[in-house]
Amino acid sequence: MSGAVGCQRGGGERGPRWRRPWKLLALGLLSASSVLAAAPGAEAMSKEEKRRLGNQVLEMFDHAYSNYMEHAYPADELMPLTCRGRVRGQEPSRGDVDDALGKFSLTLIDTLDTLVVLNKTKEFEEAVKKVIKDVNLDNDIVVSVFETNIRVLGGLLGGHSVAIMLKEKGEYMQWYNGELLHMAKELGYKLLPAFNTTSGLPYPRVNLKFGVRHPEARTGTETDTCTACAGTLILEFAALSRFTGTSIFEEYARKALDFIWEKRQRSSNLVGVTINIHTGDWVRKDSGVGAGIDSYYEYLLKAYVLLGDDSFLERFNTHYDAIMRYISQPPLLLDVHIHKPMLNARTWMDSLLAFFPGLQVLKGDIRPAIETHEMLYQVIKKHNFLPEAFTTDFRVHWAQHPLRPEFAESTYFLYKATGDPYYLEVGKTLIENLNKYARVPCGFAAVKDVRTGSHEDRMDSFFLAEMFKYLYLLFADKEDMIFDIEDYIFTTEAHLLPLWLSTTNQTISKKNTTTEYTELDDSNFDWTCPNTQILFPNDPMFAQSIREPLKNVVDKSCPRGISRVEESLGSGPKPPLRARDFMASNPEHLEILKKMGVSLIHLKDGRVQLVQHAVQAASSLDAEDGLRFMQEMIELSSQQQKEQQLPPRAVQIVSHPFFGRVVLTAGPAQFGMDLSKHKAGTRGFVATIKPYNGCSEITNPEAVKEKIALMQRGQCMFAEKARNIQKAGAIGGIVIDDNEGSSSDTAPLFQMAGDGKNTDDITIPMLFLFNKEGNIILDAIREYEAVEVLLSDKAKDRDLEMENMDQKLSENDSHNQNSEEATSTPQDIGTVSMEPEGGASSDVTDPDSLSPGHADSDGVSISNQDSSVPGTDEAGAPELACTQGGNQPQEQKTETESNSKVNWDSKVQPMESILADWNEDIEAFEMMEKDEL
Repeated sequence: MSGAVGCQRGGGERGPRWRRPWKLLALGLLSASSVLAAAPGAEAMSKEEKRRLGNQVLEMFDHAYSNYMEHAYPADELMPLTCRGRVRGQEPSRGDVDDALGKFSLTLIDTLDTLVVLNKTKEFEEAVKKVIKDVNLDNDIVVSVFETNIRVLGGLLGGHSVAIMLKEKGEYMQWYNGELLHMAKELGYKLLPAFNTTSGLPYPRVNLKFGVRHPEARTGTETDTCTACAGTLILEFAALSRFTGTSIFEEYARKALDFIWEKRQRSSNLVGVTINIHTGDWVRKDSGVGAGIDSYYEYLLKAYVLLGDDSFLERFNTHYDAIMRYISQPPLLLDVHIHKPMLNARTWMDSLLAFFPGLQVLKGDIRPAIETHEMLYQVIKKHNFLPEAFTTDFRVHWAQHPLRPEFAESTYFLYKATGDPYYLEVGKTLIENLNKYARVPCGFAAVKDVRTGSHEDRMDSFFLAEMFKYLYLLFADKEDMIFDIEDYIFTTEAHLLPLWLSTTNQTISKKNTTTEYTELDDSNFDWTCPNTQILFPNDPMFAQSIREPLKNVVDKSCPRGISRVEESLGSGPKPPLRARDFMASNPEHLEILKKMGVSLIHLKDGRVQLVQHAVQAASSLDAEDGLRFMQEMIELSSQQQKEQQLPPRAVQIVSHPFFGRVVLTAGPAQFGMDLSKHKAGTRGFVATIKPYNGCSEITNPEAVKEKIALMQRGQCMFAEKARNIQKAGAIGGIVIDDNEGSSSDTAPLFQMAGDGKNTDDITIPMLFLFNKEGNIILDAIREYEAVEVLLSDKAKDRDLEMENMDQKLSENDSHNQNSEEATSTPQDIGTVSMEPEGGASSDVTDPDSLSPGHADSDGVSISNQDSSVPGTDEAGAPELACTQGGNQPQEQKTETESNSKVNWDSKVQPMESILADWNEDIEAFEMMEKDEL
């Protein structure tokens, strides 16, 4: 956002807005003394206090920046909890979040112009030299076009802007010869292949080395992109064209904006969140000012400021009228359906909309900016940070806070527009909360849950690019700056672009392509020029009078629940059910779920699906408990999947007449003997236990002693089964799924977890077989009685000596015909199956990935209904499929050299067909793994 507070001409004639020219008034920012010096409710902050807070911001920046340079550079980002750099491909994938990382020292590039704003010119000069010397933009890596544009291209252009400014001043950067601009141009050309679509909308991702749709690009198959992703390019691309005189960049960005404008919903003048880049059809038809759309609106207004093209302002005003008509419900900003704009699309708001009050300042609409900002501030005071999403009654919806800067941005612009020292106090609160709740020894860590204060090993580049820039400018006086911030406009990543670009290299026709405007009600533009006479008409208390009714809006809408102290004393209701304690077989737990609006559905494959409908909860407090339960379940799932994920194991039938040719894929256990550390595995004959579920003392210990026990899944914890057979003398255990027809061919690998207690007493190995694989062993027992198996981390070479001896005997004994046929018949080799991404629901198929207390119950699938389950980006629920086998394709290829695959039944398939099917499975598996990566 521009340093100057812009406004539209608000006085004079009241004719149709589109009939007369629009101009931006570059008003000087109002000083605190000119507005609210006499306001008794907002005492002016002393210069000493402002300077102290400014210095504190500098110290905080130094803490974050120095730790990045010491522990992470040249990696893209710092991991502040483990004090190391985040290198894509070397850390577990975080999904779309990682698309911002391109192995191009992201944080350093994103921070360049922040160094100059904070008067760290020597550090800036050193940083520029490092970027020029070390950064490679020709990496074979797929990145987000949107993120790379705003962070890297914007960072290089912002760095170039301040570099030439410093060079002109004559003290620093005298050696600089446009190197950052050359890098920006190189990157611009690398992004252009993404625009190779019929619509002109860019693909969401591009390979920096191979572009899009190249055989080695690994991208170019996407069909959808978000509106902000396609509509937040014009500032950087136009600046690149104006700086270099190469018009193609601005042309491509304009074409994308033109297409979005033409595809707006004509009756409401709103745009959706997601659009098909080929057809222009709206994929997600909800509309708001938060994630997925936010910066599209921002760039329409700022493109007018930077480029002087009236059509951009006309488009922005058309959209803004629709926003204020349908989305704005002061102090809330709620998403609606573009075709039915009077109908709310959801009952929660995401934190990215916190930028909007700042944009309203640039537009000149101050009253709703003050109202929304105050509402957001009340949420922050309740939770210390702004949650990623919160409901209309101000409860936490998504609990994360990745140190986003949008609220600080709006705070800065509201202070500059009003001069109200109240906003200095808001900034002081932000500083205190960051130091108290986010600061760690190696930087500042994102908050994983604002309710508990837990941290995430993450410090995004935008934290350095934006947060410290806005906080420092909030407390800085004009004399503290080495240049005039009013001469620049801020991009959405807070990078600085000089306003003089509007008159440089104007290679684009200024023809107005905007058509079919709606004549707007001028009441939306009453608050247009923020000055003391209009914003505060002879009343320095005006801003405070707007905020006052909102002071208690959060507490009134969100009554505090009964404290845990009251619960422990028995004076209140029982504590809510926690995910770690949940058991699907516990009737009391099921009743609690029902009260929280969470329903439990048994799936055909034996798993259980959890779905929350907040409206079905017994009360709003129960609904909140239900939401917390679902969020905890997701966190436990993803955390345990990452931390405790084990590779598949093997059950190999080694006795006559199999001799190791039958290898069954088995799920591991998170307790008992670790087969990966015992290369020989555990070998023994199998025996069926009584009772078959293994949930009580074994009644046939003489049959189980020194053998591998077979038992059925269900009725109790896996760990309890293991203890019972170990007590009976078993040397290992195999749990067989009780779900008829389940198979490792079609289901994700299953892991067995403990029972939430210490399982060190379990020393025998335990493996899990799906029903199909388990029946292979049971059928073998029925036919041959004595069946010996090997439990191991992977299949061993078959016993050739025993096999040859058996074949010689069978040749001399006519009674062994059946055995000979069995010997020559290829057997079933279990395969590791992976569940493809993109399913309708997110499944937790491993009981261990739910919670220790739920280890034996069926796998659980968590589905988000009624907007009740949190996601990783604006649009979706997090991926919860706990599938295994990440490194298995190579391992299984080796197995196929000496093994073949057919069904274990009475039919015999031709060997060539079997091998062809096996190779098809391997190729499909490898393709799915590549897609996942």
